[in-house]
Amino acid sequence: MTKKKKAEKENSEFKTGNWVVYPTHGVGKVIGHENQEIAGTKLKLVVISFERDRMTLRVPTDKAKESGLRQLSSKDEMKGALKTLKGRSRVRRTMWSRRAQEYEAKISSGKIYELAEVVRDLNKGDDIMIDQSYSERQLFEKAYDRLKSEFEAVLKVSPEEVQKKMDKALADSYTHMTLPTKLL
Repeated sequence: MTKKKKAEKENSEFKTGNWVVYPTHGVGKVIGHENQEIAGTKLKLVVISFERDRMTLRVPTDKAKESGLRQLSSKDEMKGALKTLKGRSRVRRTMWSRRAQEYEAKISSGKIYELAEVVRDLNKGDDIMIDQSYSERQLFEKAYDRLKSEFEAVLKVSPEEVQKKMDKALADSYTHMTLPTKLL
């Protein structure tokens, strides 16, 4: 593939006005493309706005995929994430510091199903404030907010509707964890 065709393909994937996901910041909107010269190198950049963080990010188009920048998940992928939320928690019996690193890596991966796994595994139901440490709560909220923002953008529904849907899925998951299987 020639450089020109590759650049056209990358630009078509990240068109102005499209919603995208950047692993370390979540859902943002492409607000344009720029050409800049940095340290003598000419770069084409995708400019992304993250309203929640009040931040603008510029990503070189030739490094966009490498950096993890991606389009929003499909509705089928979102259904899969919802199914993951409803699933049984899979918390490993390792030291918290090790699990925290793994959760942070999953959150920063930008992959929707990994975000759903973190939310599911750190979900403590209604007793969240009692049963979670500060660092667990921080990771849970970070993953929950990123997942929620992608649901909002993909499904084009209000934050309240998304929260209800996610909380119901998590409640189902929590019920599976706490009730004996005979009652299910």
